[in-house]
Amino acid sequence: MAPKPTQTHKKTPGLPSREQILEFIQTSDKPAGKREIAKAFGLKGQEKIALKKRLKDMAEEGLIDGRRTAYHRMGGLPKVTVLRVMEIEDGEAFAIPDSWSPDDATPPPRLRMIEKKKGAALRKGDRVLARTEQAGTGWIAHPMKKLPDRFEAILGVVELDGRGKGWLSPVDKRIRNSPPIADLGNAEKGNLVLAEPAGRSPRAGVKVVEVLGDPLAPKAYSLIAIHKYGIPFEFPEEALNEAERASSVTVQGQKREDLRHIPIVAIDPADARDHDDAIWAEPDGEGGFNAIVAIADVSFYVRPGGALDREARKRGNSVYFPDRVVPMLPEVLSADVCSLREGEDRAAMVCHLHIAQNGQVTKWRFTRALVRIAEVIAYEEAQARIDENRAGENLAHLWDAWQALETARDKRDPLELDLPERRVVLDDQGRIAEVAVRERLDAHRVVEDFMIAANVAAAKALESKTAPVVYRIHETPSREKLVALRDYLETFGRKLALGQVITPGLFNRMLKDVADPAEKAQVMEAVLRSQTQAYYGPANAGHFGLALGSYAHFTSPIRRYADLLVHRALVDAFGLEQPDPKNGLPPHSGLSDKDRADLSKISDAISDTERRAMAAERDTVDRYMAAWLSGRVGEVFQTRITGVQRFGFFATIVGLGGDGLVPVSSLGSDFYHYDEAAQALIGEKTRETFAPGDMLELRLAEANPLTGALKFEPPESNGAPIEKRGERMPGHKKDKKGKYMQGKRGRPGNIRHQGRKK
Repeated sequence: MAPKPTQTHKKTPGLPSREQILEFIQTSDKPAGKREIAKAFGLKGQEKIALKKRLKDMAEEGLIDGRRTAYHRMGGLPKVTVLRVMEIEDGEAFAIPDSWSPDDATPPPRLRMIEKKKGAALRKGDRVLARTEQAGTGWIAHPMKKLPDRFEAILGVVELDGRGKGWLSPVDKRIRNSPPIADLGNAEKGNLVLAEPAGRSPRAGVKVVEVLGDPLAPKAYSLIAIHKYGIPFEFPEEALNEAERASSVTVQGQKREDLRHIPIVAIDPADARDHDDAIWAEPDGEGGFNAIVAIADVSFYVRPGGALDREARKRGNSVYFPDRVVPMLPEVLSADVCSLREGEDRAAMVCHLHIAQNGQVTKWRFTRALVRIAEVIAYEEAQARIDENRAGENLAHLWDAWQALETARDKRDPLELDLPERRVVLDDQGRIAEVAVRERLDAHRVVEDFMIAANVAAAKALESKTAPVVYRIHETPSREKLVALRDYLETFGRKLALGQVITPGLFNRMLKDVADPAEKAQVMEAVLRSQTQAYYGPANAGHFGLALGSYAHFTSPIRRYADLLVHRALVDAFGLEQPDPKNGLPPHSGLSDKDRADLSKISDAISDTERRAMAAERDTVDRYMAAWLSGRVGEVFQTRITGVQRFGFFATIVGLGGDGLVPVSSLGSDFYHYDEAAQALIGEKTRETFAPGDMLELRLAEANPLTGALKFEPPESNGAPIEKRGERMPGHKKDKKGKYMQGKRGRPGNIRHQGRKK
């Protein structure tokens, strides 16, 4: 059956324009050739002949491939195509092709949208028919018109009414509507399913395309996140076969530095299945230390251009859930051949460091080596040995070298935010056994500082050879965010001068001066909100948070594609290529020409997959938390406010975590105004104030494991909504600083102390 034109394909007399043809081909859910196009636009007789000529002309112009689809590769993009806006940066929109499935599985190109001044501005998520052109090494696009948004697939739970009518309850808490189910397939009430549109209009409802099982069963919460975010979790057969071939390659007899006699140790979580890194240090006799950071030599096994490499690039990184890991590489590599296992010979990329007495790294070199890990130690065990004075010489030397590194770190003064991390512990049946705050030990800091030293060395080593670098970039906070932080701090009577150089140490000193724990938590979260998001890129902009000028990720190539690219660049820059393994793998383990040309696009793509993984991991922990708390609905908890909006505020359970909403409708009959600068809700009559950091008791009103949503309410509230409130505070005016004044005499309302719950 030929595809039907969408609402944007208007049947007009005569031959359709190039734009109409391209739009139809791009938005069609099936391959569209001449016959399908002619039928969609109602062409007959001479019009079909004219269409054939127009399609031939369009193929010669590079707009279509001349066969069945409109995706002519022309350097990666057709001249006219459908784009989806992915982000807005400094007022500019950036988009990617709406349907990107090139044969070589490269990341989609990122296009800067050149908007005309007239018309509505583009927003994130918009679909646009645009004309594209190459500009230097990148792409730009000129929007032609906006297109209707596609009705996307939905993950949800099947619900049936008394008459057997089916409805889909979405698991995404942002989706408020429950579409009707036109085709249940084999699904039953209560099943977790993946559904797709039953027709072009949302009114047609959805049809179930896959039944995923019981949504409340153990291990279902991570499965929800995997499907929701489209995380690849099954390896194609071609990639698995290549991984098997790679795993059979022996490292014996290669041109590798033999370090098997050195007692290198791996310090990792007790439940770690793969071991990327291991460390060793010894005194140099002059107050400093010689050290080794050995990293799994993944680049030897995963060659550029192969099926394994394409799959790793598509995934970008491993994704870690409480109940499972979705690895970047097949298990035969990630948990076996590449993993630095105790007592087994392993291929490693080694960073040799010399650490001076003051903690400065003065020398480094990189080699491909053969290592044999002396011991794999859990963080807790390593710390216990040090604390109980039963550490061997190798651990003692590591701690001594770390103290030197720590001296240099303190002088550098990186950003120190003491933010607790939740840890969900499951029992053998996959049920929650414990939710606790992860303890931060010196053992964690030891490994962290050695890894940072090696990452800096990798970046600087590549810079010394003028080689390509995939930097880990964390930019200085934007002026807009700093202004918002300054305005917020003023509500505490604290100042932030924007005329000075903004450094991490400035924030550290600010936090050190805050004695009250509740206020310190507020300021810390405000500082965190002011920070930019870290990303990968080939143009160095430094790492603000770590107070480093050059920084790259080198130490985790099993689980991060960025590190693999850095390893390949080191192979090229320092002549570390090994002989061809002659087992069907691509011959070279350095950067390919395509990698070098597309480094910016690859960096953007793996930055996106990292954000995707973080969102999926966070959602899954939220669902586990909601499941764990669902049996405690009605209990009153000590909470701390973490964020405030016009519609209410968010609070987290102290010592446990789990953010939940407190709707403004549950706060009583007073009118609450939202003060944006203070990020606070202020009662008009009572002057009662709710602001980030406030400690207060709240009752858990709802806990939904399917969406991960929690809802709190004041203990005295019965949850009943109150009358609709406006935005204005009658009878109140703002002073010169933008703060609200009370009464006819204009007495300032103290939003910081009046009515604040402690």
